[in-house]
Amino acid sequence: MGGLCSGSQERCGGTCCGGKWQCWEMKVIKHSEQVLKTALISKNTQLVKLYENLESREKCLLNEAFQPDSVLFRPITLHSESDWISSHPEPTQDFEQFYNDPYRSRPTSQKSAIYVQPIGSFGDTKVSTEDYMKWLKDYCEAFYYGLSVKILEPVPVSHTGCAFRVNEYTCNLQIHAGDLLKYLKKKKPKEDAFCIVGITMIDLYPRESWNFVFGQASLTEGVGIFSFARYDSDFYSASYKGRLKSVKKLPSADYSVFDGYYTPTINSMLLLRSCKTLTHEIGHIFGLHHCQWLQCVMQGSNHLEESDRRPLDLCPICLRKLQSAIGFHIVERYQALLGWMDAELGNEAMKGLLKPVEAFKECREWVLKCLDVLQK
Repeated sequence: MGGLCSGSQERCGGTCCGGKWQCWEMKVIKHSEQVLKTALISKNTQLVKLYENLESREKCLLNEAFQPDSVLFRPITLHSESDWISSHPEPTQDFEQFYNDPYRSRPTSQKSAIYVQPIGSFGDTKVSTEDYMKWLKDYCEAFYYGLSVKILEPVPVSHTGCAFRVNEYTCNLQIHAGDLLKYLKKKKPKEDAFCIVGITMIDLYPRESWNFVFGQASLTEGVGIFSFARYDSDFYSASYKGRLKSVKKLPSADYSVFDGYYTPTINSMLLLRSCKTLTHEIGHIFGLHHCQWLQCVMQGSNHLEESDRRPLDLCPICLRKLQSAIGFHIVERYQALLGWMDAELGNEAMKGLLKPVEAFKECREWVLKCLDVLQK
């Protein structure tokens, strides 16, 4: 079982921006209170009892899923025909379907580590690869509270043996996602790995006929590869520094073209987008499907504008799925997320590691509201 994360199959174009669709009115996906309640709790007697055994404050927060006037969890709004749900119809997944899925991967006490393999260059003159990876590791450990995240030593593209090309339309380097999955499968530690995911600042493609893909995963193998290249604010501009001056067919074994290849500046927006993407894609390896219930980080996204509209965290239905898989206390998880966002005010600031969290301000305020419900 595997899947492509969003991308474009047409060689002549990238993804569409919502503003280009002139005659399409925004649509709100508004489920009834009963539908949302069933998606969260189920009608299955065993699963209802599981829900009733949750802490009362946890149920107060989760019940926000089916409160019509909830300020914490809102309906999904489709802005254009190019949005994921409009262009990729797929069945919904409620808690009961997730819980009973015989194919989903389950972490165990022996297999509880999430490994992250950086591929290619990261960082810039202000932010080192080590700093950036630490921020991602700490955020991922807060999001998947109770599991450990281990960053492997970065490897150059040449170590993977993957195919690569220059995109003839956008003129940037791309590496082959399928080849990278094979490489990661071999590198997955046997002793304690729940999954291994590769991350890169180089654009990906899954096959010659596709323009690009944001990522690709093999869920049954517990491996995934994801690119942050198109999260650079300049990627779609004519001034993008990753464009090669001449487009020509490259020798298949000459990886020297990647030496000194452009990597974007690590700013607050890129960090926010990276955190969203990494946690979304690892969520798929846990067996979470694209969310169609409420605004949620597990919503599919077909382009950068749509990805930016997604919230940073999970809706109650997806949160219950993840809690059942890992077993954390929800309040402790939110406290860990808040601690990550506030870390620049503490020890890290004293060490000079100023994490750029300006773009997380709205997310931080939302987490505080959730904690207020949980700690009343």
